[in-house]
Amino acid sequence: MTAQLTKIFRHPIKSHGVEALKKVTLSPGQTMPWDRRWAVPHEAADIAGPGSEWKPCNLFSRGAKTAALMALRAHLDPRGKILTLTHPDLDDLTFWPDAPGDSARFLDWLRPLNNTSRARPVGIVRARDRGMTDTDFPSLSILSERSLSELSHRAGQDLSPLRFRGNLWIDGLPPWEEFDLVGQTIRIGSTLLRVREIIGRCRATGVNPTTGAPDVDTLGLLQQAYGHTNFGVYAEVLEGGALSLGDPVSIESA
Repeated sequence: MTAQLTKIFRHPIKSHGVEALKKVTLSPGQTMPWDRRWAVPHEAADIAGPGSEWKPCNLFSRGAKTAALMALRAHLDPRGKILTLTHPDLDDLTFWPDAPGDSARFLDWLRPLNNTSRARPVGIVRARDRGMTDTDFPSLSILSERSLSELSHRAGQDLSPLRFRGNLWIDGLPPWEEFDLVGQTIRIGSTLLRVREIIGRCRATGVNPTTGAPDVDTLGLLQQAYGHTNFGVYAEVLEGGALSLGDPVSIESA
């Protein structure tokens, strides 16, 4: 396999903004640093504040239920404890999710984007010792540029990778061959990861991440063309290290 790392993304608040990176350092058994560090529970969820245990995604506000969230972008300065969120329909918000009073300010700022037919967001929580990923184990998502290109061809338009809220994008694999990596270990740069699961997708992928409006039936396209609604794989970090754009990707073992 000749492949390379082409994109790195993190999402400081789950479903509330994405940030592109040029490099990152991973640790064994951990999610990407600052990825899904926080999440936004809705009023139907019973979740405590900082130090909460991992919880499944259906307890949080997310793009599958509130499409406008998909147009959020984030910029995190972890050293200065500053997070900035932007949205095309709102003024920028700079705050820190753990700071007293900032949760209320964040919810006020977010209110115009809320889907009034869904449970309201009620705060910000931080998971204990890990990111609040969609898996019950600390994971990173790995996605394929060529699978996206093939799906874009079927959609009749270029589909942004931001629809899929992934962490690591690789190029060089034939379309959909990433599914064959499940159960294998792969090396990206100086890191070693075990691929564990295929990712089943939700309606958030049908939302245009520039406008925050649904525009493509991605789930229907996947189902019609391939008989499933999967895109990408989840992996766990076995050996940590630095990752940078352009790093080679190789299979280590089955």
